[in-house]
Parts: sequence; C-alpha cells; structure tokens
Amino acid sequence: MTIALQCDRISKVFYEKDETKATGTPLSYRRLFRRERVPVYAVRETSFTVEKGEIFGILGPNGSGKSTLIRIIATLLYPDEGTVTVFGNDVVKQQLEVRRMINRVSVEAAFFKKLSAIENLNYAARLYGVNTKIARQRSLEILQRLGFKEQKAFVSLENLSRGMQQKVAIARALFTAPVLLLLDEPTTGLDPKSKRDVQDFVKEVQEKHDATIILTTHDMAEAERLCDRVAIIDDGRFVALDTPAGLKRKLQSPQNPTPTMDDVFFALTGKDLADELPDLED
Repeated sequence: MTIALQCDRISKVFYEKDETKATGTPLSYRRLFRRERVPVYAVRETSFTVEKGEIFGILGPNGSGKSTLIRIIATLLYPDEGTVTVFGNDVVKQQLEVRRMINRVSVEAAFFKKLSAIENLNYAARLYGVNTKIARQRSLEILQRLGFKEQKAFVSLENLSRGMQQKVAIARALFTAPVLLLLDEPTTGLDPKSKRDVQDFVKEVQEKHDATIILTTHDMAEAERLCDRVAIIDDGRFVALDTPAGLKRKLQSPQNPTPTMDDVFFALTGKDLADELPDLED
C-alpha cells in the first residue's frame, strides 16, 4: 500500500472580531477600537490517510472546513498545527515538490475571460512545457470527453455559461495527469448532464491513470457514486470515515433497514445537505 496523502492532527484557526463583549451604544468607542479577536477553528485536529489510486470524498455543508482543508493540501494555506505530506513531501517544508504533483479545481477558478477555452488551455500547456500542437489536440480531446462542443472551444469564456467555464477548469487540471488531483466541489451548479459528464471523466482519470483524487462535495449522490471512501466533516472535524456502504450499514436498524446517505449525514450532524444545493446553471 502506497500512502498518497497523510494528514496528522492538522488544525487551522482564523480570527474574527469579537462583538459580544462590547458595551454601550452600537457605535461606541469601545466597539470601534477594542479590536478584540476570537479564534474560529476552520479545521480542528483532523487526521486521515489516502491511498494511491483512491477517490477520497470529503462531504459536508458550506463552512464546514472542506475548502480550507483542500487549500492546506494545495500549499495555499499553512496549517497552524499538525503536518500534511503528499507522497512523503511536507506541504510546508517541500512546497515546490508538492506543487509539481498536484492540480486543483475549485468553484472560483480563474481564467483569462477574453480568451477562448482552447487559448486558455494552450497557455496553461506552455507553462508546463507542452508542445503547442500536442496541447491543442489534447485540449480538444479532453473538452470533447467532457461534453464540450468543438465550436464552443473557440468562444471567449466570458460568453460561456458558468458550467462550461467549470469544465474548462477541470480540463486544465487534468491536462498534465497529476498524481494527486484536488477537486473542490467541481460540479457545483452544473446541470444534470454536465454533472454526469464530469463525474464519468473523473472516474475515467482514476481508472486509466491510477490518479489519486480528493473530492469535496455537498452532493451525497456524487460522493456515493464516485468515492471509494467518504469522510463526513462538520464544524472542522471529521465525524465519520468509511466507505459509502459502510456508513449506511452502521445506521441500519429494524426501523430503517435501508438507510440512505442523507439519513447518515443527518444522524451524524443534525443537518440537511439538501438545503445546501445551489441553483443549476442556466
């Protein structure tokens, strides 16, 4: 067994202004100038390992710590406590080595909006030292596999839907076949067909390239369909970690012999992830 990712008791703290201790009128000098800060844990003492070739899901509501965890793994944030290693490389001490092995897709993916999908992908390819002719062919192959019509590949991104832009972000991340792929809610807001296209391609990448994939989502059906194991995160802590079948099996009872992932999540957190689902793209 090869360990692709190991997180050991990592925590991340942010500080927010404390308004609760202020006295007097709402605009008193005390409130304006005290500048007291209170710690808010985005991730708290979280430990887990991910095996090479595994799709590991992190399931939780908005604000639960999913994206913070991904940013720490991607070397974009330092953990305040604990250690994270990617194939044995520390994300703090060996950032360059880690960055060479990973790619990240997030809901806030950045592009040159005046350029087309192909132009954006060709630019990314040049950064990785890929020949322009090969890059163009590879870009079209990936986009078509994601259900992207060829004529749309030459339209500026500012004239494409958010869902189409998200497909370009995924194509860019998969362009170099990273050994660790970080997908931070990659299908959020996509219509059902686009979502299925992306999910099928993610599974294909895992099977063809033996890629290790970390997937954050608040879509339980997606987690169940794609992930070998799922961690449920709530308020910065993992409250459960198992295969989707294992999580449901633990909740079986005479009253509920066939629990769903919705049942599992609600039993563990008291929250309903259906309330988190965003509107679909136009």
